[in-house]
Amino acid sequence: MPYHWTNTEKTDTRVLQLWPHNSLPPQGFAAMVLGFFLFASIPLYGLLGTILLWGILPFMLAATAALYYALRRNRRDRQILETLQLGPEETRLTRRNPKGDTQDWHSATYWVRATLHEDGGPVPFYVTLKGKDREVEIGAFLSEHERKALFDDLTRALAQTAPGMTR
Repeated sequence: MPYHWTNTEKTDTRVLQLWPHNSLPPQGFAAMVLGFFLFASIPLYGLLGTILLWGILPFMLAATAALYYALRRNRRDRQILETLQLGPEETRLTRRNPKGDTQDWHSATYWVRATLHEDGGPVPFYVTLKGKDREVEIGAFLSEHERKALFDDLTRALAQTAPGMTR
């Protein structure tokens, strides 16, 4: 799962960090670009010493550059980190976006409810947290079964944070 819980014993706060999958490590990135370049250059070997090589070579290099750019852009766009701090008094959700800006939401833990929207959201089984007067998404970048598991974990954690309350 691309999320994990940690407990802070000093402040009795539980912290949840969520991030999207990044399945292509740097070594795989380099292997992909190099492999594409090598396989794309195979047809050029028969054209060595001809004028046709210079007509086709720029397109092969442009395709390799486009692949490099697309993979770098994909990795940069997936640099999202959501941090949920669930304490006995206050719950705070902070989202760091790919460009470095942050979004922050907080509410009294008493009012926080987790909701699973099976349809009607941007993705199936959309998970939201609702405070006193505002509802925010959490983990929209996770897969469908991961959002279901996240909802179960959030419901349990909220119940454990304030055991006397019914949720």
